[in-house]
Amino acid sequence: GEIIVMTGDNKGIPMRRPADQRPVGSHRHKGEKANKKQLATVGAVYTVDPHIRTAHEVVAGLFRDDSTRKKKDTPVAQHKRTWSSLKQEKDGQLELGEDLVFRWMAREVSRRNPKDQKVIVCLMDGGRSLWKARERHLPREDVIEILDLIHVTPRLWDAAHLFHREGSEEASKFVRQRLLRILKGEIGYVIGGLRQMSTKHQLRAHKATQLRQICCYLEANRHRMNYDEYLAAGYPIASGVIEGACRHVVKDRMERSGMRWTVAGAQAMLDLRTTYINGHWNVFQKYRMNQANRHLYPDRHAL
Repeated sequence: GEIIVMTGDNKGIPMRRPADQRPVGSHRHKGEKANKKQLATVGAVYTVDPHIRTAHEVVAGLFRDDSTRKKKDTPVAQHKRTWSSLKQEKDGQLELGEDLVFRWMAREVSRRNPKDQKVIVCLMDGGRSLWKARERHLPREDVIEILDLIHVTPRLWDAAHLFHREGSEEASKFVRQRLLRILKGEIGYVIGGLRQMSTKHQLRAHKATQLRQICCYLEANRHRMNYDEYLAAGYPIASGVIEGACRHVVKDRMERSGMRWTVAGAQAMLDLRTTYINGHWNVFQKYRMNQANRHLYPDRHAL
């Protein structure tokens, strides 16, 4: 593919309670959760060909209008590679999973772009730690940062439900109109309009705070929301690849009923699942058997 896409996200894994921690049946303080999770960073790198479309086509696809159907010639992700890691201690120092995964993704990008001719797109949600990790390990100014559109639409729905009843035609129309304007590059007008509506409708207390948080999120990621330019260039704007990877690598296997993990056990399972997904299972098994033979029979060559 002509475009290299790197994408990442964090997914919580339920961890086993240490022996010296509070007993299960004891009283918990306000806000304290029964089960603590540790975040695992999941990263994916793939290539894809450009797919030019219009704002109206994207909106129609999201709302599943009858007139729009997925085209057969829509490009798909090629040579996708995935890896996931918890924070690990190496040489007496604690390394975050985000640093380990983004360092791996930076190497993947370098391997896939030896002549430095391909466009590099970083497509993620609004997590600040993820974007900072990208800046640390791939500090290139030509990397195109794109905010995942699927993390924008839920906030528009939340804003719509502050003014209209859930499930109403007015709420759907509210979201459709503002999403279309955002995709046309009018994010500033959308943010300004939401703030004006808050003043006009005299929102108070919780509703005013919620709308302010939505506007702050959009404003903080405004430079990653030039969707009119991205659509014209054929760049991807939705991170379905990493969402699927988080579900397949972590959730479907490690968040089943009653499951609790140690750090070592969870990391081993993450390594095994990503090895299998990447198509390296047979190579890994051959390597593992060679290592086992070398350990069990160190003098086999001499004999």
